[in-house]
Amino acid sequence: MRVVIAPDSFKGSATSLCVARAIEAGLHRVGDTIETSLVPMADGGEGTVEAVTGLLGGEIVTVTARDPLDRPVAAAYGWVAARRLAVIELAAASGLPLMGGALNPHAASTGGTGDLIQDALERGAEHVILGLGGSATVDGGTGLLAALGARFLDGQGQPVRGAGGALGHTTAMDLSGLDARVRSLRLTIASDVSSPLLGPEGAIAVFGPQKGVTADEIEAFEAGMARFADVVVRTTGVDRRDDAGSGAAGGVGYLLRSVLEGVEVRDGFTLISDIADLKARIAGADLVITGEGRLDAQSLVGKVPVSIARMAQAAGVPTIAFAGSIDGELATFRQAGLAAVLPIVDRPMTLAEAMANGPDLIERAAARLMATLRLGIILGAGSI
Repeated sequence: MRVVIAPDSFKGSATSLCVARAIEAGLHRVGDTIETSLVPMADGGEGTVEAVTGLLGGEIVTVTARDPLDRPVAAAYGWVAARRLAVIELAAASGLPLMGGALNPHAASTGGTGDLIQDALERGAEHVILGLGGSATVDGGTGLLAALGARFLDGQGQPVRGAGGALGHTTAMDLSGLDARVRSLRLTIASDVSSPLLGPEGAIAVFGPQKGVTADEIEAFEAGMARFADVVVRTTGVDRRDDAGSGAAGGVGYLLRSVLEGVEVRDGFTLISDIADLKARIAGADLVITGEGRLDAQSLVGKVPVSIARMAQAAGVPTIAFAGSIDGELATFRQAGLAAVLPIVDRPMTLAEAMANGPDLIERAAARLMATLRLGIILGAGSI
């Protein structure tokens, strides 16, 4: 039996690579003759660095960068020297978890992500894959670009710090000091956000609240973002405010696509599945196993397990998903292409206990699945 193991991360519990290895270990505890192909997945957010770097045989490097409030933080990114490729998650230096629960959209900046790109340029990067999930900021990407040499100025010509609360005071953008290497950089943005920059479906209205923008602040932040967008259009001669994805990561997608030529925007799943040649791997498999921490209605809209199930269904290969928790009817998941959805929890326990023991629970669940498959084959007069 040939099995492709392609899970997403179980957020807060296990990375996608850790999950894949746990599933593999559980399968081999019962079926020692099966062939496994591990393809750790991500959608552009958490796990993107590990997934892409592992698939391409790179390494994880850790450097000191600035967090959203300019405090020093150890942040990691992927480096594939043979390809001059850096794989960076915006959340590594500019993400919500770094705020410690004290969200501050006025002061939060993407400067630390710019620090990581700068470090990658020093290593000789010619291509950067930037995952935009998990941002704590609504600074329009100003912090990121300022770290690479751009300047943002107020009405008196004084520098303005890249932060969400400063956008409304920004009247000019000076790109003369932008690192020349950035101009020639091949940049691929990995994001599954299709929102425009402004409006009811934009960066502030939809994503601002999760970054700390209160209901009575929405209008002011929206006005500041709109004013900043006007500055960008005047400076670059390009208007990408209404482009799908410009609202990603508090406007980072908008600024990068406005300033840099040839920026490629990909949804994270498609990017990683192409790198892994996932379609070909699935076509040669008998079974696909995927999973994520929680399977619910949101999983049906572009999340990794359902995206994989649909790809496998097209190839005539069944897909089984593991999950830490399941919210929804099996029939609904079956309609989305999942032959079975299995919980990893095997006894009553708290959420904290389940998350702390995620890899072990996943391995045991995989062993139970393999035992069930083995029994089915025996009853069907087959062999394994």
